[in-house]
Amino acid sequence: MTTPGRTGSLSDEAGAAFLDYLAGDTARMADLVRLLTPPLWAAARSCGLTREQAEDVVQGAWVSLVRHADGVRDPQAVFAWLLTSVRRESWRVAGGRPTQPLDVEPVDETSGPEDSVLDGDANARLWRHVATLNPRCQALLRVVAYAATPDYAAISKALGMPVGSIGPTRGRCLAALRAALSHDPGWSRS
Repeated sequence: MTTPGRTGSLSDEAGAAFLDYLAGDTARMADLVRLLTPPLWAAARSCGLTREQAEDVVQGAWVSLVRHADGVRDPQAVFAWLLTSVRRESWRVAGGRPTQPLDVEPVDETSGPEDSVLDGDANARLWRHVATLNPRCQALLRVVAYAATPDYAAISKALGMPVGSIGPTRGRCLAALRAALSHDPGWSRS
């Protein structure tokens, strides 16, 4: 059995965890959920879903995966399949079209109140600026924000972008975000 760790791409780690799950190590499903829920959540939220709607969509994707686990032919594709499923269901729930995200991601509740307020303000400011980017940039940045090593093949399939354009597009999106933040007097992070 493999051990959970941040050594490979999300697809590699997800594939290893899923193979272990299929081999009978049911605890690896919890590892898979911990690993992939943040980018799945970000994908759902980037389609403009409320927190409750995003929770339902992401949970539905996990339930569907468990129900059909024996039919998965390529464990390496589990992340891409989940991401594609979440985006399609999110678009359906959002009325068939991607919309503007509604608010920021949850603040880390393990820090003190002062840190939570400062982090919450910085996060809100950051995600407000992300929301001003074009929808393609929003979706891409939300997905890669949660990946230690972005998995370009999975991102390509889920977002419908050629693999060769992901890096340059991400660079342009980050440059636009940096420019917006540099003009924001309240932004204090470097």
